Amino acid sequence: MSRPVNHELNRRIWGLLAKGRRKAVVAREVGVAASWVATLNARVGGVYRPEDVTYDARYLSRDERYELARLLDVRPVLSHAEIARRMGRSPSTICRELARNRDPRTGRYVPEKAVTVAWQRQRRPKPSRLASHEQLRQEVQDRLSRGHSPEQIAGRLRVDFPDNASMQVSHETIYLSLYVYPRGALKRELQAHLRTGRVLRQPAGHRDEKRGRIVDAVSIHDRPDEVEGRLIPGHHEGDLIMGTVASNSAIGTLVERTTGFLTLCHLPHGHKADHVARAVVDAFTPLPAMFAKSLTWDRGTEMHRHATVTAATGIKVYFADPHSPWQRGSNENTNGLLRQYFPKGTDLSVHSRADLQHVQDLLNDRPRKRLGYRTPREEMVRLLQ
Repeated sequence: MSRPVNHELNRRIWGLLAKGRRKAVVAREVGVAASWVATLNARVGGVYRPEDVTYDARYLSRDERYELARLLDVRPVLSHAEIARRMGRSPSTICRELARNRDPRTGRYVPEKAVTVAWQRQRRPKPSRLASHEQLRQEVQDRLSRGHSPEQIAGRLRVDFPDNASMQVSHETIYLSLYVYPRGALKRELQAHLRTGRVLRQPAGHRDEKRGRIVDAVSIHDRPDEVEGRLIPGHHEGDLIMGTVASNSAIGTLVERTTGFLTLCHLPHGHKADHVARAVVDAFTPLPAMFAKSLTWDRGTEMHRHATVTAATGIKVYFADPHSPWQRGSNENTNGLLRQYFPKGTDLSVHSRADLQHVQDLLNDRPRKRLGYRTPREEMVRLLQ
């Protein structure tokens, strides 16, 4: 015999998930199995109904449905007209509610079930905007294929089509089209290009990092105050993304804080301090002086030759505190994006300098919210001009 559905419990679970609570925490708080919370999360694709969404005023609210159920149990039995009068509704509204939402098997009016049935009826299948608008769907799909996030796509569409409302769409609509509404080919077609590859919408994770001791390291706390505001260009953040231990492979990543412009360092011979210093010097040498002022690096011993970098380029090297990745937020975020192209647990030495340039161009041509949906390359050119 199947277990009866507890709609109130399910709504509570969805409400907690919508507030960003972790599934395991929600399961403990409401006293259910974590697998059931995961099932409910998957049922809505990780996209939850906003709390401020309400029924149209012509429909009975949840409270009114409970009041209706109470009045139906009053003895002597009240007429529909009297119930309508007490509730401030028309008799026809009460008659339609009872005709539509009584339990067909028992004939009883169960308010919570009536709420669920009414809500499901209002959610009758409708074509999503991307399904019904061919040009807009192609535009979104093309940008997804270039690794742009739904929020970046929505923002950039407003920049590229400022006078064409039909070619603008919110990032939430894109997420709904990815995770909830479409079925079959359209859903697979859109999700195939989502850079995370996820089938559920979920918060990003974190990664642990190993830190080393650096001789004569200058602390991040000694950086000039101008670095913090991102208003003065030329201050960079750097780190390595690592391949498999067996391959001893890595790629250097440099991100300019003001523009978000990315430079990838090719390390075909390994990532010892000498190799990294040489690659960083090669990356900074072509830059104009205004774009080569400082570099904040992770606490990895691969930057042991930081004095060599400073001597060759004039750029000052600072080091973040141990276990403080947020101090290099731009670089950390970019490294996460790069894992789409250079997955963890793979041999990074197989990627040529041309491969790195291709990925570098993709990210530098990706619109950024904090830049008003301009791209890092556009912002770099604007500042140079």
